[in-house]
Amino acid sequence: MVQFVASGLEMGQQVVVVAGPGCLKDLARSLTESGFRPEAMLRNGRLVFLTAPDCLSQLEDPEKILQRGPLRRSMSVVRWVTDWSWAYADGADTSTILDYQRRVHSFARSLTALSLCTVHCTKMARGSLLAMLADHRRALRLDNLPA
Repeated sequence: MVQFVASGLEMGQQVVVVAGPGCLKDLARSLTESGFRPEAMLRNGRLVFLTAPDCLSQLEDPEKILQRGPLRRSMSVVRWVTDWSWAYADGADTSTILDYQRRVHSFARSLTALSLCTVHCTKMARGSLLAMLADHRRALRLDNLPA
């Protein structure tokens, strides 16, 4: 994840990261160790941290977050990273997680963003990881169904 975020920042892209608070803190530390200044990038909008799950309600109305939120329409390319570790660590049921994934995928797709989804495998049991992969694939398939 750090490499995906860092390469976007190096190219001048706006990078949006949706993750739990611990993951965001770890990412900021890793970026600092790699020579970036995440605090400055957060202030100027090149780097956007959205804390999950609280931010998910904002994604239901794309116009709101684009008009009054941290995302900028002026950026030609947006990199979007979602870490799902928080959802599985909190023990949310699969239908709730699937709904979260649909919302995030739909929103990221509306931005024509380069997107990466991650989960910290070392913090998850194998069964939870397999469930996450199945949910994620299901969300992608459902998003691609004709309306």
